[in-house]
Amino acid sequence: MDLSCLSPSPSSGLVNLVVEIPAGSRNKYEYSAEAGVMALDRVLHSSVRYPFDYGFIPNTLAEDGAPLDAMVIMEEPTFAGCLIKARPIGVLDMHDSGAYDGKLLCVPVADPRQQSISSIRQIAPNQLEEVAEFFRTYKSLEGRVVVIGGWRDSDAVAPLLSECIKATLTKY
Repeated sequence: MDLSCLSPSPSSGLVNLVVEIPAGSRNKYEYSAEAGVMALDRVLHSSVRYPFDYGFIPNTLAEDGAPLDAMVIMEEPTFAGCLIKARPIGVLDMHDSGAYDGKLLCVPVADPRQQSISSIRQIAPNQLEEVAEFFRTYKSLEGRVVVIGGWRDSDAVAPLLSECIKATLTKY
């Protein structure tokens, strides 16, 4: 699975999101660019499970040295390696062991039931807190210091995405 030709943003307001971990999983998969496959990185040693399908935006480079993280709200989990064209609606600001590790929250373009969702304000606050608590819990159980800065709305997405795309271009 070669992702090098895949655009991070196929058009304005949309991203290509590659799922690494389906919702409900305790298995943490990561894309191995060297091998071109998804690899099992570890199994979470807690009772928490990923609340949404979780992955990354290909051909981006975030401050933590990895591709920009992203989650997508789905009715049913997909699978590791699934490509989803998605609309980012907000950003979870998070620092993991001192480094900024923001995560996009998206909705899939292919789901007509989510066509009207364009803002983090349209998602129930308790659902957003569940996501933040997931990261607090699983990271702290691994001995990592995590600071959740809260959620920012869709207007925060474009500058973050642009920064992560530019970082990839300057890396090479």
